[in-house]
Order: sequence, then structure tokens, then C-alpha cells
Amino acid sequence: MSKMVEVVIDSVRVSLTNQQRIVVLREVNTERYLPIWIGPYEAEAITIALQEIEVARPQTHDLLKNVLNALNARLLRIEVVALRDEVFYGNLVVEVNGRILNIDSRPSDALALAVRAHVPILVSREVMDVAGVTPEDDLRSATSRTSSAPLAPPPPPTSSETEVDTSEERLSVFEDFLANLNLDKLEDEEDEGDEDEKPDK
Repeated sequence: MSKMVEVVIDSVRVSLTNQQRIVVLREVNTERYLPIWIGPYEAEAITIALQEIEVARPQTHDLLKNVLNALNARLLRIEVVALRDEVFYGNLVVEVNGRILNIDSRPSDALALAVRAHVPILVSREVMDVAGVTPEDDLRSATSRTSSAPLAPPPPPTSSETEVDTSEERLSVFEDFLANLNLDKLEDEEDEGDEDEKPDK
């Protein structure tokens, strides 16, 4: 636990260029963020739970939560435990009859379950140190790259961007960072295999 940091889901976003979904995790009590690429269905599942939207029948993650409850298993927390070859790895920590089980999971599925079960979300400190983004650091880096050229202002909000947190000004620099990510590389990797079987990017 000492090597983990607690985060909350800051927002779920849609790339304006290729409609890829990103869940943005924010470290508690600080302005450090962890963006994770996720699939559209998982993004929808997370957003529905965050906004407490009523659905007629249980979705997949509702079903999983109900199965855990029926088996007297308790989800204690979910974790993002590793980042290898640009792929994030997650973990469900479940208590069953006094035993603690660690169940391998994609972070997107784990997050969709966490928001339904209202349990803590933890990220490995090593993962956060490697992949986390601090807006102030990103601003300084961008300023040094552009020399005397001013930073481009963030794009205005559009109807194609899904926001759970509406504090646009607070993350404007972070949006610039996301806009500069290599999206073509991600698309090429997704074309190589079945989307349902791939871990989160």
C-alpha cells in the first residue's frame, strides 16, 4: 500500500481527431494526472456510473458487481499496477471468506467496477512517476520547446467532447498535452488485434 497513490476519476474525454476515449485520473491532493486510453464501451460504462444514469437492465459491470455480492465477496479497491510496452495493467483486490484475492483486470473494466462499488482507486507510484502529467511541468516544457513562440490556446469545448468534470480552465494545459499525443501509433496498434481482447493503452 505504501507504494500506491490514491487517485480519483477526473474526467472521461473524447479525442476530437479520432474519437478515441481517454479516462483521466487525478492524484488526490495534488495536480498530477494519469491519462489512460480506453474503449468506447468502457468509457460509456464509467460515465453512466459517474453520472448515476438509470439503466433498464444490468450492464456487464453491474452484473459483475452483483455476482460478487451474491458470492459474499467484497471488492476492497482497484489498482493500476504496471505499465509495460505502453499497456496499463489493472488489479481487483477482493475479499472472500477472509481471504484477499488479486484478480487481473484491464484498468478500464476495473474503473467501471470501482465507480459502481464506490471503492478506492490506487495507482502504483512507479506508474504515476513514469506516465503521470503535471500541468505546470508540461507548460514549462512546452515553453522551452517553442522558445519565443506563444503557447496555442486550448480548443473551445464542443459537443463531441464528453466531460464529467467541467473545470475546463484547470486542465487547459493538459488538453494541449493530449492534443500532441501520437494518435496514429495507437490506431495502428489497434488494427493488429481484436479490440475486445486488448488491454488498455
